[in-house]
Amino acid sequence: MTRRASSEPKRRRPALVADQIKDWVVAQRLKKGDRLPGEAELIERFGMSKGTIREAMRLLEAQGLVATRTGPGGGSFVGEVSEERARALLGNYFYFKDLTVADIYQIRRALEPEVAASLAGKLSEADLAELEELISHYAAPAADPEEEREQHVESLKFHAVLARHSGNPLLSFLIRFMAQILSDLTVYRKLYAPPNRELWETGRNHQIALIAALREGRAGDARAIMADHMETAQRLMEAQEAQVMKRFMAE
Repeated sequence: MTRRASSEPKRRRPALVADQIKDWVVAQRLKKGDRLPGEAELIERFGMSKGTIREAMRLLEAQGLVATRTGPGGGSFVGEVSEERARALLGNYFYFKDLTVADIYQIRRALEPEVAASLAGKLSEADLAELEELISHYAAPAADPEEEREQHVESLKFHAVLARHSGNPLLSFLIRFMAQILSDLTVYRKLYAPPNRELWETGRNHQIALIAALREGRAGDARAIMADHMETAQRLMEAQEAQVMKRFMAE
């Protein structure tokens, strides 16, 4: 019987050892900044050659999970991947996936209405004031494509900030990542040209209504407002995307 070849490439030994080191760090309950064992101890602990251990540590350092310091008190320490770096790395993965507006909004429509409902009546006045401050950055429709681009980016920050208050780090990351991807898509595909007054007006009105529902603790209304906001924004953004592609083909 012929054995089927695995679709996954065989992982090199240093990568496997890097995983073992990560598992050991978790088992030891080490935290950011804790010192890791020296090279000799790692060689003995994992039964690997000096070269394999060094390459495994370089892999972990490249991932941001290990930080190396030189000089007195130097050595290898547990690192922590920042959200910004994680979003950038994941964004690189999707860079050549040819994502569409519909792909992004499929996720946003599933997540963001529920987040909005969960936050109704739970945000402080300072939190709500932060959201209102963001809306003030696009109080009037854009006068030109450059201002339209800036307003798109600012309006997406509203959703990133809202997600930050969810209390669920995974949910928050996903929504903030979707906002970042859409912001990038808007910029590099020039979806902000020409200015779209309807997109600005409906988006801003939805956000103002959402803040009122959040302040008054109306969870059902918050969910409905965000759902309508996502549906309307997707429709208008897809129309903008189609217009840009039509212009591109004509050129």
